[in-house]
Amino acid sequence: MPPGARDPNLLSHAAMDWQELAMTAGRGVLVYVVMLIVIRLLGKRTVGNFTAFDLLVALMLGEVVDEIIYGDVSMAQGLTAIVVVALCKYLTTWLTFWSPRLNRILEGTPTEVVRNGEFVRKGLRTEVMNEEEVLAALRLCDISDMRDVKSAVMEVDGKMSVVREEWAEPLTKRDIGEAR
Repeated sequence: MPPGARDPNLLSHAAMDWQELAMTAGRGVLVYVVMLIVIRLLGKRTVGNFTAFDLLVALMLGEVVDEIIYGDVSMAQGLTAIVVVALCKYLTTWLTFWSPRLNRILEGTPTEVVRNGEFVRKGLRTEVMNEEEVLAALRLCDISDMRDVKSAVMEVDGKMSVVREEWAEPLTKRDIGEAR
């Protein structure tokens, strides 16, 4: 090649890099959406103490970092994927903040599994929980007798929240002072 002449492959290589980065970004968005749907379908207990979005972002970022570290993707592709996942997380957080309907669709809604000391069968079916799992969750909330429960709800983060019957609430110093 004569001195000062441009290498035609250099321009096509640069165009290819942008195309690859755009494809990486597109794959990142597609995987984010598919994984969010899968995690939502698997139910609240799958995500544990995370929201579905938190778990999804942790999984995806972990995988991207793995690919970068082991050199399976270029640094530019890996960083593009990280930025895309972060932007998707920010966008979905912002959208669910402004749209209660979208929040219910993407994050889910709490499900009552015990009401007035009795299992709520529809709630158990919705959460795909059996009675033993509910009783175990109640024990983790220091409830040994289900009759003490006014309401037990499986929250969207996979934790169970419990409201005791008024008569089953533990005594406080105030209660003892009022009894004198």
